[in-house]
Amino acid sequence: MPSTPWIFICPSSRGIGNALTRHILRRTARLSTPIPVLATTRHPDPAVAKAALLKDVFSTPSSSYSSSASSSSSLNGKQLNGQQEKQQDELSKRLFVVRCDVTDESTIASAAQEAHNLFPKDSHHLHLACVLPGVLLNPEKSPAQVDADAALQSFRINAVGQLLVAKHFFGFLPRKGTAMSQPGYEYDDEDVDEEDDDYEGEDEDEAEEEVMRLPQHATWLNMSARVGSTTDNRAGGWFSYRASKAAVNSITKSLDIQLRTRAGDNAMAVAYHPGTVKTELSKDFWSGVPKEKLFSTEYAAERLMEVVCGLGVKDRGRCWDWKGTEIPP
Repeated sequence: MPSTPWIFICPSSRGIGNALTRHILRRTARLSTPIPVLATTRHPDPAVAKAALLKDVFSTPSSSYSSSASSSSSLNGKQLNGQQEKQQDELSKRLFVVRCDVTDESTIASAAQEAHNLFPKDSHHLHLACVLPGVLLNPEKSPAQVDADAALQSFRINAVGQLLVAKHFFGFLPRKGTAMSQPGYEYDDEDVDEEDDDYEGEDEDEAEEEVMRLPQHATWLNMSARVGSTTDNRAGGWFSYRASKAAVNSITKSLDIQLRTRAGDNAMAVAYHPGTVKTELSKDFWSGVPKEKLFSTEYAAERLMEVVCGLGVKDRGRCWDWKGTEIPP
């Protein structure tokens, strides 16, 4: 019997992880076969984080949705509210939120145990893992500004944190012998529940646009950054942050080599650069970024999924940016 896929996003409380979780939930809402999502939070009460993730999830359209498409719906307000309430309930059943702090390995281990309880390895496999923790604590301009504690904390979160998540969650990825249903996991019109009357009268183009496919191969994605490229380093500075992101790229390559051995073409690892996104991490630098290059978290989530879904095994072990262009090591 084919293995059932699930998705893992760490963390999901804010920034890109928050937008990505909501994006995936919304864009997979119409699949006839639900895809469960496990998201993490540092909040002491995961139920609070879950409620925040689900709040108004259908009222936050992705940036590719046009206002004309939204206004073309023939549903009146009462019908729309009823539809959204039903969708919210369905999303709640397939969204699981667990506490996890990448600087505290015991919480990572506990989160992995909850994943094991929810998704037994003999019947499920992790199909997409987005490991996104990141901090920019001290963007040094010269070696004289390096602070040892800040540098170590950057490595602890940006690099070691991702490695510890892999330590506890890598085993959920498929192996060579895992039966992967529907190779490529491309969901087309046949996978949408055509019998659901809730969607009657909605614009066909909008309905098609909202259906999302998963990556062709199970994918482990680590959040990196362009400044992690040694080859592309032309400006210098940001010593500890650059080094921590270079470490992410190195870790990702090693993880992918591990996957080649145990999973073959069933799974791969990649690193990813989202561009400059309007989050707390980049807040001090927004003014120096051209408006068209400063991305919303919603757009960043869209681009991440577009890029990762377009990658094949030939692209494994490398770092890719939001345009789908490789960033050299």
